[in-house]
Amino acid sequence: MGCTKKTLEFYRPILTRFNAEFDCTKTTRQSIEKFLNQIPASNNNLANRHAYYRTLKAFYNWANKEYGIENPMAGMQAPILSKLILPVMTEVQIKVLLENASTIRDKAIISTLAESGLRLSELASIEIDYINYDTRTIRVFGKGRKEAYAPFGEVSERYLKMWLSEYHPNSGNIWGITKSGIVLMLRRLEAKTGITCNPHTFRRTFAVLLRKAGIDTMTIKELGRWESLEMVQRYTRSFSFQDSMKFYKSPLS
Repeated sequence: MGCTKKTLEFYRPILTRFNAEFDCTKTTRQSIEKFLNQIPASNNNLANRHAYYRTLKAFYNWANKEYGIENPMAGMQAPILSKLILPVMTEVQIKVLLENASTIRDKAIISTLAESGLRLSELASIEIDYINYDTRTIRVFGKGRKEAYAPFGEVSERYLKMWLSEYHPNSGNIWGITKSGIVLMLRRLEAKTGITCNPHTFRRTFAVLLRKAGIDTMTIKELGRWESLEMVQRYTRSFSFQDSMKFYKSPLS
């Protein structure tokens, strides 16, 4: 199905647990519902009930298409979970991170994450010829190796040009470090500033700051290369009625 290695690693323990209890080729809808009800519904747990539902649904869609196995989850509704507001950063906090970053490379990484909404794998894969300064876009390869483009702004452009004037990669990514190196850098910065700044927090922040700038969710979906509006809406849940009022214009005025 073109799933990434990270997605498969997420699926594996869930499917292993399910497979230990059931014969997946003969499982009924009732058995799956009973199994899901045993899983904690908490959103604080990555392997919560909704995660199990999504994994099993993906598995049965694949099994039905590839092997003709009857899909017992056809039409099954997703479990309802509490709608928590996920943490995001403010513009002020991003500026604090930039001020505390120790190198131009780190500043370029932070600004690019914030202005482009890149996934960690996308950021770590940027090569020098993927960057187009004329259109301020970066060619990326997202989930399933799908080619797409991500935008960036003036701050990222300035730091990218400064960094690449110092570092001249012959091949590979423009950073000279791997995904793990990027994560370690952000962890050190988080410890130094007290600001949560893992790669996915930047991605949520990208969506929320665009929404607060008056950008509609459909446009944010396209800019961030999300496959559905549901995830954008989940990320931008902190966008309030008061935020919306800033952009309100009376239809009769």
